[in-house]
Amino acid sequence: MSAVLPEGYEISADPARLDVVRIHRWLSEDAYWALGRSRQKQEEAIAGSLNFGVYEQVSGAQVAYARVVTDRATFAWLCDVYVDPGVRGKGLGGALVAAVKEHLEPYGLRRILLATADAHEVYARAGFEPLAVPGKWMAFGQE
Repeated sequence: MSAVLPEGYEISADPARLDVVRIHRWLSEDAYWALGRSRQKQEEAIAGSLNFGVYEQVSGAQVAYARVVTDRATFAWLCDVYVDPGVRGKGLGGALVAAVKEHLEPYGLRRILLATADAHEVYARAGFEPLAVPGKWMAFGQE
């Protein structure tokens, strides 16, 4: 899947373009995995990550977001993927995930992980699949 956006939108990894207020509102008020996240925590997460935004070309308004935690050598975790409810259904989420994968490709990462409760089909179209041996994985600080 390549990063093909509908006309009128663009993707950028430029952190200066991020609408941090909007991102924080989306995630802390509407994303099941980040409800109640403080603005300070969100800013710290942004500062320590690769960040991607989808923007309306005419207005410049940010309409989607994704964050990647990575060592840029062997591993990445795709997280905080969010598309504004007003533009869902246009293929922006799939294009954003594809753009993230394309951006990470030169690093030669062994693995990109993500977790989702409700968007498996979006990620499957981008080539993600369930862990082959989930019993090998462990976590600290589970919900």
